[in-house]
Amino acid sequence: MKKLLITIDGPAGAGKTTLSRALADRLSYTYIDTGALYRGVALAALYAGIDPEDEAGLEGLCRRLRLEFIRTGRGTRLILEGKDITDQIRTPEVTMLSSAVSAKPAVRRFLLDVQRRMGENKGAVFEGRDMGTVVFPDADVKFFLDASPEVRAARRYKEVEGVTGQTLEEVERDLRIRDRNDSSRSLAPLKPAPDAIRIDSTALSLEAVIDTMLAHIQTRR
Repeated sequence: MKKLLITIDGPAGAGKTTLSRALADRLSYTYIDTGALYRGVALAALYAGIDPEDEAGLEGLCRRLRLEFIRTGRGTRLILEGKDITDQIRTPEVTMLSSAVSAKPAVRRFLLDVQRRMGENKGAVFEGRDMGTVVFPDADVKFFLDASPEVRAARRYKEVEGVTGQTLEEVERDLRIRDRNDSSRSLAPLKPAPDAIRIDSTALSLEAVIDTMLAHIQTRR
């Protein structure tokens, strides 16, 4: 059966990660969390003491950066210079820093090449914020997943509860700030591709969203 390249974009907390993994499993496709790549660059910048506004510093960092995904018994892990950073990239500090770093042209150029190489053989589900608009404008199937801010904040809080020490109110505040930053930036702002299939998951179960996605994918096959 023909392999497809599928993109799933949307704001934080919309359920992209859970749904992308589940969809990739159903299709026996590779799942690529592109947001983790930006978080990896943000963490590397933090380690190196590079300000997110220092474009020249970030460009130099990217030229020497070795960032990759590997599959392990614990699932897919993000490796920076041989070190597993999968857990470190989920802190509030790295989350906010990644939003700033992702707006920088040098970082986007670096990761654009990384992501496109990963998608050359298709048979993959790419999750992110500009997969269908910038990275893969010719993707076979594009989804834009959304939900209300309140529901997205509750979902994100459940993920980080007991890990970051944040309250639900703090999580929602950070989410709204990140929404504003991501959607208003001049470079690759968060928005649906014109041909994206838009799904509001506010009142839908995981299975309902997956079924909707599979129905659309089947028509493209």
